[in-house]
Amino acid sequence: MRAVVQRALSASVTVAGEVVGAIDGPGLVVLLGVTHEDGPEQVAWMARKIWGLRILREEQSASDLGAPVLAVSQFTLYGDARKGRRPTWNAAAPGEVSQPLYEAFCTELEQLGAEVARGAFGADMQVALVNDGPVTLVLDSP
Repeated sequence: MRAVVQRALSASVTVAGEVVGAIDGPGLVVLLGVTHEDGPEQVAWMARKIWGLRILREEQSASDLGAPVLAVSQFTLYGDARKGRRPTWNAAAPGEVSQPLYEAFCTELEQLGAEVARGAFGADMQVALVNDGPVTLVLDSP
């Protein structure tokens, strides 16, 4: 499982002109990719890791502040563009595997205490955010 985590002042996801998920205060935007070997262990690890990361102002975590999280599924995080000009997506898990794990990740964050806004799995989304800092991390689950 791979995540790009960004500290944000605000963020939203729009699908077909309609906002489907948003955070209006300081929080985190998580772009989440799932690969073939991922399962419940990776979901739990990633949710705990992100919820406890001390990347908000004054070295606080989202859990310290009760900061919201906008979670967006993004299979392109597993794109491979090392050869040629067209990326391959072979490392990304198919939707029937990745969608339940994305949903489980969001649920796990909620069980930890997070307010989670979501993108629309598999949709053509426009993601807007005001990156704070900027702070951006890439996390890979063990």
